[in-house]
Amino acid sequence: MLESTFKYPAVLRRMRVGPLAGKIDAIDEELARLGYARATRRRYLSLIATFSRYALRRGRTQPESVDSRLVERFILSVGAVGTRSIARTALGHVLRHLGRLGPGPFRRKAGEQDRPSGARDALIVRAYGTYLRDVRGLQPRSIDELVLHARRALRWFRSRISGRPLRTLRGEDVLAFVGHLAATTAVRATMFAAVSHLRDLLRFLCGQRALRRDLVRVVPPVPHWQHSQVPRHLEWGEVRATIASIDSTTPVGKRDRAMLLLFATTGLRSQEVRRLEVGDIDWPAAKLHIRRTKSRRERVVPLTAEAGRALAEYILHGRPANASASVFLRHTAPVGPLRLSSTVAAIVRRRLKARGHRPAWAGAHLLRHSLATRLVQQGRSIKEVADLLGHRQIDTTAIYIKVALPQLARVALPFPGVDS
Repeated sequence: MLESTFKYPAVLRRMRVGPLAGKIDAIDEELARLGYARATRRRYLSLIATFSRYALRRGRTQPESVDSRLVERFILSVGAVGTRSIARTALGHVLRHLGRLGPGPFRRKAGEQDRPSGARDALIVRAYGTYLRDVRGLQPRSIDELVLHARRALRWFRSRISGRPLRTLRGEDVLAFVGHLAATTAVRATMFAAVSHLRDLLRFLCGQRALRRDLVRVVPPVPHWQHSQVPRHLEWGEVRATIASIDSTTPVGKRDRAMLLLFATTGLRSQEVRRLEVGDIDWPAAKLHIRRTKSRRERVVPLTAEAGRALAEYILHGRPANASASVFLRHTAPVGPLRLSSTVAAIVRRRLKARGHRPAWAGAHLLRHSLATRLVQQGRSIKEVADLLGHRQIDTTAIYIKVALPQLARVALPFPGVDS
């Protein structure tokens, strides 16, 4: 396979040196399967071959001797910052190929495992993530958010207690961290979430006997009133104009138009669209079976004729050939499912920007809110809207009543004895 990427014999001989000599052809095939262009594969493979020679000079002769620590040392030896970033991506493919990494990107920081406290905190964070997944049953995105906050809190605590073991953490340390959050957080909702995550972490640490005393009661409450703000949304005409402006003659355009139509007509969440599989579409009945939801309850949503046509057009004439069962795929290497909500948010943002809309907050939920607002303005019952959006509690949907002022004015009763 390497001969189809490099043509000069001298270059091919140089590529097959070191512990990765017997693996580099298979790595090239894997990169091609993921959809990387030939020029990109040449760049990645050149860096991989350079790393293989680097490993050989350090006495590593077998693929089994290659590990993430050696990779990190090599990346630090690379001069240009831009080249370091490319090398990290390229060698991430190597480590995954060798079974040293899972499916996520390689982002371990240099020296992370060299500090004793850092190593202990890494174990705590890993155990915390397992607890959130296996005991509390949270979704991956929620786990990622809680783990991120836990990592930041532990790093801050380490800098404050400096040299003391974590179990000696005191109430004043926790209050100081809350003060730090208040000083660095501008949005009240974000502060409310951060304090809630802190309680979750302290509760876990106390349950694991990593703390001498229960410090959850020390964390002060943060006022945050439910439904205190009107949901951000677009006027329905803006939603329709944005979708109509998408050039559906290109594969990416077909994908984006089908995605935005699903968001705008069914109110699906980002993760529900990303996880939608071809087998979940019931074409004769014009229905979508949403099997993996936020609330872990399957539901069925109607598929409008326009969205169905756009979906069929993308699957038949725009979707890249790929073994994945997911409907929507990345069209740039590595070709595969859309794994991140930020990717979907970027697609929605780009399409809105093309129409001249630059909302401060844009993503799949903006279109979801726009649909819910539109339905309430049309006089649909809150129960109907809640069922379509997949809300388990109708109170969650009640926030959209705030935007239905004309309807509320009609149902308001006049004061007895006063002409209406």
